[in-house]
Amino acid sequence: QAQLVESGGGLVQAGGSLRLSCAASGRAFNNNGMAWFRQVPGQERKFVASISWDGTSTSYADSVKGRFTISRDNAKNTVYLQMTTLKAEDTAVYYCAVTTLPFTTSMRRSNYGYWGQGTQVTVSS
Repeated sequence: QAQLVESGGGLVQAGGSLRLSCAASGRAFNNNGMAWFRQVPGQERKFVASISWDGTSTSYADSVKGRFTISRDNAKNTVYLQMTTLKAEDTAVYYCAVTTLPFTTSMRRSNYGYWGQGTQVTVSS
C-alpha cells in the first residue's frame, strides 16, 4: 500500500527557512505529479506548489512565489519544499500529495489521490 511521509516541519522565526521532505513508499510515483498543500484550522486545504512527473514544470500559489521552491528526486521517490523568508501567515499543517493519474499535474485537490499525514510548520513573528 502506498504511503507518503512528510518530515522537516517545526518552529522557525519569521524570515527563516525550512525544508520539507515527503518520501513515498509502497510504490513508485515517478510518473505522477506531486504537490504540497497547506491547511490552517477552520480553513480549507489550499494549494501551495506542484511539480510535474519529470520535474520540468512547476506551479506556485501567488502567496509563496519567489519564496518557496518545489523539487523532486525520482530516484528517491521524494518531493521537497524549500521555504525561505517565512512569514507568520505561512503557519499551517503542510501536506504532500500525489496525483491519482500519471502524467498529470494540477492545482486542484480533487486530482490528488494520495496524501501524507501532514507536518506542522509554525512561524513566529
